[in-house]
Amino acid sequence: MNESSWGPPPAAGYVGRTEQAGPAPAGPVRENRHAAQTPPMSIVPDPGGGEPEQRPDRAARRPRKRAGRNLRAAVAVGLGLGAVVLVSLFVYKPAFLGVIAVAVVVGLWELSSRLADRKGIRVPLPPLAVGGAAMVMAGYLRGAEGAWVAVALTALAVLVWRMAAPPENYLRDVTAGVFVAFYVPFLATFVALMLAADDGSWRVLTFLLLTVVSDTGAYAVGWRLGRRKLAPRISPGKTREGLAGAVVFAMAAGALCMHFLIDGGTWWQGLLLGLGAAVSATLGDLGESMIKRDLGIKDMGTLLPGHGGIMDRLDSLLPTAPVVWLLFLAFVGAE
Repeated sequence: MNESSWGPPPAAGYVGRTEQAGPAPAGPVRENRHAAQTPPMSIVPDPGGGEPEQRPDRAARRPRKRAGRNLRAAVAVGLGLGAVVLVSLFVYKPAFLGVIAVAVVVGLWELSSRLADRKGIRVPLPPLAVGGAAMVMAGYLRGAEGAWVAVALTALAVLVWRMAAPPENYLRDVTAGVFVAFYVPFLATFVALMLAADDGSWRVLTFLLLTVVSDTGAYAVGWRLGRRKLAPRISPGKTREGLAGAVVFAMAAGALCMHFLIDGGTWWQGLLLGLGAAVSATLGDLGESMIKRDLGIKDMGTLLPGHGGIMDRLDSLLPTAPVVWLLFLAFVGAE
């Protein structure tokens, strides 16, 4: 830490420690660590005409809040991803299925790479990548039944593929492979199920908006007002105030989306939808934080500047997808 980080340079007329101590001694000068860390002083004139009083600068002692990530890069990447999603979602639905499939495959690669690097767990990636894309396509074309068949076949492929390697740690690797299959592609399949409805594009847009608004509300309120930790052992940065912000923002967005975007939807259904999305998004974020803490990493990847990896963006979306799909099913039906 350099000296300038403590605040602005001393004002004119400031008498520092070196000037008070007289001429510098001959020979090598030892660094005075305590003097280097002395905060800047404010000069306060003495009403009686005596020597000015030196007081520590309060602004220098006050800790500054920092956002914790590169907001400029994060906003730019977020806008770029949003443009890709909106164009594919409303121009040609199958193109959006391709976006989901690509996100799933990249997420599988990131997660399997971290498991291999940090824990030595060799997850069979080829059958997971093929099976994950098949789950998304089957969910869109054949509904929930098709998605379940694709899940079962993917799990079987993981078991068989791992047999080509030595039997040591077979159970550990296939267990992790089945977990990864459910955690990434299976949860993403619920987005394809939403997309298959007649107004599927608007349902998916509502799902994305609720998750993003929940994350934004939690970030904004938690950064400004956060005091009480939500789960300090899992994610020290999350606060109860941030969770309250996520719920309020998401419920407001849900009421607006259900009233204006979803056929047959009402504002009170949107309140419940927003509540469910905020809670599931927070739990999903905490769940991936648990995984990252166990792996001893901060981010799953570095593909998205200001965000981390693809999995660092999917952590809230994946568990929110089945919750929103189920509430849509209850409120307005599958079609």
